[in-house]
Amino acid sequence: MQQFIGRKREQQIFKRLLKSGQSEFVAVYGRRRVGKTELVRQVFDNQFTFQITAIANVTKAQQLLNFYTTLQEYQKEKPLKSIPKNWFLAFRQLIDFLEASKDKQKVIFLDELPWFDNQKSDFIPSLEHFWNSWAAARDDVILVVCGSAASWIINKLINHKGGLHNRITERIKLEPFTLYEAEQLLKLKNPALTRYQIIQLYMVMGGIPFYLNRISPDYSAMQNIEQIAFAADGLLRLEFDNLFRALFSKAERHIAVVRAIAQKTKGLTRTEIIRHSKIPNNGTLTGILDELEKSGFIRRYNPFNKKKQNSLYQLIDFYTLFYLRFIEHSDPGDLYNWSNATDTPAYRAWSGYAFEQICLYHVQQIKNALGIRGVISRTFSWKSGQSEKGAQIDLIIDRRDQVINLCEIKFSIEPYTITKSYAQQLRQKIAVFRVETGTKKAIFMTMITTYGLNQNMHSKGLIQNDLNMEILFEME
Repeated sequence: MQQFIGRKREQQIFKRLLKSGQSEFVAVYGRRRVGKTELVRQVFDNQFTFQITAIANVTKAQQLLNFYTTLQEYQKEKPLKSIPKNWFLAFRQLIDFLEASKDKQKVIFLDELPWFDNQKSDFIPSLEHFWNSWAAARDDVILVVCGSAASWIINKLINHKGGLHNRITERIKLEPFTLYEAEQLLKLKNPALTRYQIIQLYMVMGGIPFYLNRISPDYSAMQNIEQIAFAADGLLRLEFDNLFRALFSKAERHIAVVRAIAQKTKGLTRTEIIRHSKIPNNGTLTGILDELEKSGFIRRYNPFNKKKQNSLYQLIDFYTLFYLRFIEHSDPGDLYNWSNATDTPAYRAWSGYAFEQICLYHVQQIKNALGIRGVISRTFSWKSGQSEKGAQIDLIIDRRDQVINLCEIKFSIEPYTITKSYAQQLRQKIAVFRVETGTKKAIFMTMITTYGLNQNMHSKGLIQNDLNMEILFEME
């Protein structure tokens, strides 16, 4: 069995709940393929009193049949009388089974929970009744529910307005692996991979364990990307539609919004999304944006010194961006799709942006490297309002100790050299930023690159902090 990587915090949470002396209702949610089911199975060593996985896109009757046949497998000595006609009867059968169980702690795992709640279903009221009338009154029940439709978990369970209000005793949002965790996983598969190659893989797949587990130890990073993303039967070539349709009932609208936002790396305003996606400005769009944000595909952020109404929506899912940029229109018969693309303007633009996103995802590691772990700070991006092509800054760390780090992020295959013209651009950025924002704080120009800077006359006195990719691999 492969070593289980990461998830130390989440495992500690489960261990604490197992010793709580009361019944616990745990909701685990996160992006599809992020490892939710694997985490729960690992924590409980697959020893469940009852475990079931819902089926996608089937009727209520088919879900109830699935429940009945699964429960029958657990209850072999006492055959169930009939297939339940509704979820109230299904949970009554489950209660009868659990009350007869000799397990000291009755661990129930309902996987892909949102799929149970199909149209005209009485699933939620029945789950509510099961917990409130039976499980919550005991001290030996651990109910774990899991789902990739994060917005459903949040709206229907965590923020439920009815009988399930405040019934969730623990919520666990499972995030993608950091580079530290991804390196641990990939080194088990291929110890020869360098950190530069690991970053290349991360820019394509993000920290999604299911994707990273497909890496072959016999290939380089580039060869792996060719096979997994561009081969006719490659996992990532076939993943896109499945990913969205498994999460959203009317996935075409979500895909339209994602495609719109992907057009501009810094993100779009709500008005721009409406124009590009053709989705009306109403509650439907609000719901779509909310679902995409909660599911980890996009983020909403405010540029430095901008108000909430100026929020931008930015695509942050590494795989989705890579698919739209390179996989979607590639020829599955071309064996060298990726190697032929790596010396093109499109590749350079994408790799620069993807490396920026890696740095944004590892802001805590950057703060640690700057020695400001304990300093209260906020992060932003910024663009000059002077013109469409005005100065912009990838990452701003606005610190309570009266310092602002302006971070320039550069992805390159060798140490980065600041030229005379680039040094002038950086000085101009600092000047424009100070004038337009009116800040009185000290400004530290910070470079974050793959291999660090070549120190020369243009970097001296200009760059206060020189960070390389090594700091991104540190634990938080």
